[in-house]
This record gives sequence, C-alpha cells and structure tokens, in this order.
Amino acid sequence: IKGILLGTGVTAAIQSSSATSVMVVGFVNSGMMSVKQAIGVILGAILGTSITGWILALNSIGGSNVASFFSTEILTGVVALIGIILWMFAKKASHKNIGGIMMGFAVLMYGMSMMSGAISPLREDPRFIDMLTSFTNPVLGVLAGALITAVIQSASAAVGILQALAMTGAVEFDMALPILMGIGIGASVPVMLSALGASTNGKRTAFVYLLIDVLGAVLVSIIFYSLNAIIGFSFMSKTMTMVSIALTNTLYRLAVVILLSPAIGVMERIVCAMFPEGEEAAAERADMDRLETRFLEHPTLALAQSRTVIDSMAEKACESVKEAITARRELSKTALKRVFDLEDVIDRYEDKLGTYLFKIALSDLHDDQSREVSKYLRGLSDFERISDHARNIGEAVEEIRDKKIVFSEQAEKELRILEDAIQDITELTIGAFIKNDKFLALRIDPLEEVIDDLCDEIKSRHIDRVSKQICTLETGFVFNDMLTDYERISDHCSNLAIDIIESGPDRVEAHEYHMNHDYRNDDSFVEYFNEYKEKYAF
Repeated sequence: IKGILLGTGVTAAIQSSSATSVMVVGFVNSGMMSVKQAIGVILGAILGTSITGWILALNSIGGSNVASFFSTEILTGVVALIGIILWMFAKKASHKNIGGIMMGFAVLMYGMSMMSGAISPLREDPRFIDMLTSFTNPVLGVLAGALITAVIQSASAAVGILQALAMTGAVEFDMALPILMGIGIGASVPVMLSALGASTNGKRTAFVYLLIDVLGAVLVSIIFYSLNAIIGFSFMSKTMTMVSIALTNTLYRLAVVILLSPAIGVMERIVCAMFPEGEEAAAERADMDRLETRFLEHPTLALAQSRTVIDSMAEKACESVKEAITARRELSKTALKRVFDLEDVIDRYEDKLGTYLFKIALSDLHDDQSREVSKYLRGLSDFERISDHARNIGEAVEEIRDKKIVFSEQAEKELRILEDAIQDITELTIGAFIKNDKFLALRIDPLEEVIDDLCDEIKSRHIDRVSKQICTLETGFVFNDMLTDYERISDHCSNLAIDIIESGPDRVEAHEYHMNHDYRNDDSFVEYFNEYKEKYAF
C-alpha cells in the first residue's frame, strides 16, 4: 500500500507515469529496490497519471466568475509565473528545480489548450466522425490508443488529445473506454526502452508495466463487457465531455489497481519466469542472501558470512582489471561491456556489504572482531576503487576506439609490460586477501614500487616521443590517463597488502615494519623488488 501511495503521489507531482516507472527501473537496476517493491510503485504511477486529465477538464468549467477562475488558462498562468520567479530568483537548487517542474507543467497545459482549440473545427467533418465511429470496435480502439501513445510517449498527452476530441461532441463512451485501455498499454513503450542494457531485474521491472496494463485491460474488459451483455448499460452511447473522459480514465485505472494489487506476488513470479536469472545474477543473489539480519545477533557468524561475500567481491574486482586490460589490448566490445557490468555489480556489493558491516559494528564486539570489521570496511573501499579505475580504463578504450587512436610500437610495448605487472599485482593481492597469507602479501609492496617506477619512466619516455612527434598530443592525454589509473590500482593493492600484514599474529611488528621508513631496506623487500624489476624491465 505504501508503494502504491508513493507511486501515485510522485506521478501526480511530475505528471508522467512513464518517468516514475523509468526511475523505478533505475532503482531496481542499481539494487536499491526489489522487483516486488517496484510493482507497487508502478501500480500507483498508473493511477497517479490520471490527475492530468482532471486539470485539463478545468477548461470545461463555466458559469460563475468564481468557477472560471479555476480554468486551465488561469491555472497555467499562475503556475508559470511562480515557476519563473523560483527559477530566476531562488538561491537554493531545490527551489530552482521546483520552478523548473512548474514551468514544464505550464508548457504542457498551454500545449494541451492550444490543441483543444485546433481540434474544435473537426466536429463538423464527416470523415472525422466516420473514423471515430470505427473505434466502437473495442479491439480497434485499444490498438489506436496504444499506437498513438507509443508514438508520443506520454499517456497524459494521449488522454489530453482524447479530451480535446471529446469537445467536438463526436466521442461516445463505447469509443472512449477501449482507447483509454490502449493508452495505458502504449505508455509502457518508453519504460521498456529504458530497460535496454539493464540488469535482469531491471528488465523484469520494465516488463511489469506492460504486464499490468495488458492484464488490467483484459480483466476490466471481461468484467465490464460481460456485465454489459447481461445488464445492458444505458450509458454506452453517452456523449463524452472532458470531465467524463477524466472520470472514466480515473475509474478505469483505479479498477486496475484494485484488481491487480492482491496479485503483486503472482506478477513477480511471472516476470521472473519470463526473464530467468543468469549464473552471475544467481551467484550475486546467493551472496546477498548470506547477509542475513538474523546473524547480526551472533557477530562471529555474521563476520564469517561477510568474509565469504567480500572474497567474492575481491574476485570480481580482479576480473574487472583483467577484462579492462583485454579490452585495451583487443578493443573488445565484449570485454568492455563486462568491465562496465562488473563495476555496477561491485557497487551493489559495496552498498549491501558496507551497510551490513556497519550493523555488525554496532554489536558488542571484542577487539579482534572490531579490527576485522575495520579491515573489511577498508578492503571494501579498495575493491570498489579498483573496479572504478578499471571502468576508467574502459572509458579510455571507448575514446581510443571512437577516435581511432593508435599508439606507437614502442608505446604499445611499454604499456603491455606495465599491464602484465598490473595483472600480476592484482592476482597476487586477491590471492593474499582470500587466503589471508601474510608472506604472499609481503611481495605486493615491492611490486607496487616497481610499478610506480615503471609509470614514471613510461611517462617520461612518452613525453619525449610526443616532443619528437613520434606520438601525437591527443594520444598523450589518453595514454597518461590510463597510466594514472593503472598506478592507482597498484596503490589500492598496496593498501590491501598492508591490512593483510597488520592483521597477522605479529600485528604490532608488521605495523612497525610499515611505519618504518627504512622498511625498503629489508632483505626480503630488496630481494622481491629486484626480482620484479628484472621481470618487468623494458
């Protein structure tokens, strides 16, 4: 019920059920909302969009001066004036946004009023009357309403057009109802388009909009036309006005909400069956299911579950770096899409797991458990940042592909050597983190130092090539951006290595090892440093 009320209120404010539903698809796609929650909001949006018809119907109010004061023209002028004042003089961004919404609403109302005036002469056109008469066939009416709304991508505007046609006196109830049903179905087109490229849950949510409108139209048709066949409604040939169109639209949408609200769970199962989860989505859901709130009463168990999930997140961060390097070397669209998808997945892991760890931190923990929570929270941030830098590299690849940028042979060779080192340090770090292997972690900082030196040397060489016009200035910008991202990835690997070292049984000694500025003179550090320096030499 809360979801339905929220959807109704938001849609009544922004005057677009499609816009509300597109936002909901985005929320579900990002993991902020479940499909079941989204269905309730979409039901409310379908009802809330009927408010536009009532506002347009103010135009038909006549009689007293008091009544005419609330006409569409007066309301449009007042709203536009307030919107302009807020937009031009308000200091807060939120107030300016409200002003923008009000001006957009005023433009919509003005356009509807102009359209009503333009359509008025059609009331005496016999061809127009003959065309409307054909819509007494419910199937044709539904198809016409769906087609018009799909083209203009606005249910509110389509209802406004029907209200304008009603002013000609040629629209009867038996024509209007099927068209209104079709308008609801056609409004699903922009929502479906918004789900292109979305996650499985995003696609499910978008399809729910179409499913609700189709099921609603079918159920209402069966009930209404069955009763009409038995009883014979006298209002079927009633000439419609702007007000009666608005009333019929609202009652139809309300009937759909009432009929389908009890079936939210059924609709969720239908769309889940139509869009089955892939292996990765199922694995992600299985990971999220591990973060059970009941475990929070037992911190040891909750931390064990968190450890399993963060290990899964670590593996995905490692994969994102590998795919980014593959995309860079092969300009692979498949690898590039994988990088962007993984970044979205890792963002969801950070959000869910971070929230869960903060809840664990509120429990009565002993010192070792508190340190473990802090370690996981820091690791969470590092894995998320690694995937962000992998995405940055992916965006650089898009620029390289779009602009057909080609690096010189020497630049390509140097970049590949650096990428081999980056892949090595990423795999080393993830392996050390998952195994909690301190001795493996001791290799990471020396390799990070080698990578820093490599980046500095490559930048210097590339500047020299640009100055000699072997490479262009345009390639220099992209090249340096990628070097920066690769270097940042190694920095985050170093952060993770320090946490692994400091979490060992000799935690104090490890901390002192890190804080000591001469730790690079340690025999093991020097040995590993020389090993990697030789391995990744130009």
